Amino acid sequence: MTDVLDAYPQLLKGAWITVQLTLLGSALALVLALAFGLAGTARSAWVRALNRVYVEFFRGTATLVLMYWFFYALPLVGLRFTPMFAAVLSLGLNIGAYGAEVVRGSVRAVPRAQYEAAVALNLTPAQRMRRVILPQAVALMLPPFGNLVIELMKGSAIVSLITIGDLTFRAKQIQNSTGETLWTYVAILVLYFVIAQVLQLLVRLAERRVDRILGRRPGRARRRARAVAAEVGG
Repeated sequence: MTDVLDAYPQLLKGAWITVQLTLLGSALALVLALAFGLAGTARSAWVRALNRVYVEFFRGTATLVLMYWFFYALPLVGLRFTPMFAAVLSLGLNIGAYGAEVVRGSVRAVPRAQYEAAVALNLTPAQRMRRVILPQAVALMLPPFGNLVIELMKGSAIVSLITIGDLTFRAKQIQNSTGETLWTYVAILVLYFVIAQVLQLLVRLAERRVDRILGRRPGRARRRARAVAAEVGG
């Protein structure tokens, strides 16, 4: 155990890489989720078809396979990515597909009366979405998005397979050099748990802030968010 504790600088470096992967992958996933999620609510059948193609393809494809494809297969046809770029792209595309369904479900969960009130105020479709629908939908998106960010963080453990020195990669190095298997993996288990709890705390703070801005009771917002998550999961 002492050898593992002495190697804490390596673990901290690995944890920082894991945090970077989580932040960058989440940012990409958020952009994709908003773009394709809103596409799923469009009137045009062609635009909705884009949503279905993206969601069904990337939700049905393993992140590890995507990662191998970007890092090992595409260089054979002349497209080369750095390990970090390949990892972020794979994680973002996969989680973004799940996030797109969260966005679509949240927008549709906004009460119909809100749409009708926006129409009565003579707002354009873009104004209705930006000023009325999206602010309310965001409150429903945050809890499921928080879960997806944590899933992305945990899924980043596989990036060690494409030579990225994340937390899992550092743990394997420490295990090989010290021979300590039990305490090495206890240490990274604790670190992954701590990172997940920090992410969860940040999401809850964001939820409370949005609830205050919208004048909603937190309990009611969470119940509606759980209903959206159940609809998306179904």
